Amino acid sequence: MRNLLEFLSRHNHWFVFILLEVVGLVLLFQYSSYHASVWSSSANAITGKVMEADAWVGAFFHMRGENEDLTVRNLQLEQEVSALRTRLNELERADTTGQVRRALEIDSLQTIAAKVIGNTVHKPNNLMTIDKGEADGVMPDMGVACGTGVVGIVYMTSAHYSVVIPVLNEKSNISCAIQGRGYFGYLHWNGGPSNVAYVDDVPRHAKFETGDTIVTSGYSTVFPAGLMVGVVTEQLDSRDGLSYRLKVNLTTDYAQLRNVCVIRYARRQNEQAELEQKAEEALEVKK
Repeated sequence: MRNLLEFLSRHNHWFVFILLEVVGLVLLFQYSSYHASVWSSSANAITGKVMEADAWVGAFFHMRGENEDLTVRNLQLEQEVSALRTRLNELERADTTGQVRRALEIDSLQTIAAKVIGNTVHKPNNLMTIDKGEADGVMPDMGVACGTGVVGIVYMTSAHYSVVIPVLNEKSNISCAIQGRGYFGYLHWNGGPSNVAYVDDVPRHAKFETGDTIVTSGYSTVFPAGLMVGVVTEQLDSRDGLSYRLKVNLTTDYAQLRNVCVIRYARRQNEQAELEQKAEEALEVKK
């Protein structure tokens, strides 16, 4: 207490000076209309800047939810466009009422928005972790995509997290097709750049061009047909020379992935998978 009193006594002239300055400014702005207007304008400008900064900060933190919504919406729009394009092609060939009705049926697509919380792109067998699990409806073997295309397939799940095998994994094997041409093959990544993969087993009689779009074929219970994969940049021969190998520039930037969607493909997946497995087992027995 004594030290405080000594400090105030030693610097009392500064406190008196500050007090007089405050009183002088109050009198100036109170009795001078010009200075009062200047003060009011400055205060409004400062308040506006503060409010603008506050709005920017709020929008920044709100952006995460908006990005997730945009990812889901982009994926839905991509699927809808692809489905409509396919249906139009089928309608051009349809010649009966039944064919038209079947052509107009649109596969339903449900998605679960998720955020990438772990990801690698430079290993031979990269893995990705997302913040959704069994409690959110995510199960193994579900497809994962984003607004720019295919991402991978769910490998393992816990209550609140899932591990995904992305395209950038040497064990990844996704059925793809050349859009508008009908020929299909299997997408593989053999290491190297994270934006390049290959579609193998494309038949020799297939007709295609550089710049053609590669999409999911729909020949599996994981991905519906028409999800974007990439663009053909080069035609190569397979090792045995019996098929083509297409070099593809992937449309998904795996190094910058933040928001993805887990796909609950509303087809009779279990029934189809079980039937296909039984058929394979029956063929093995006959051998």
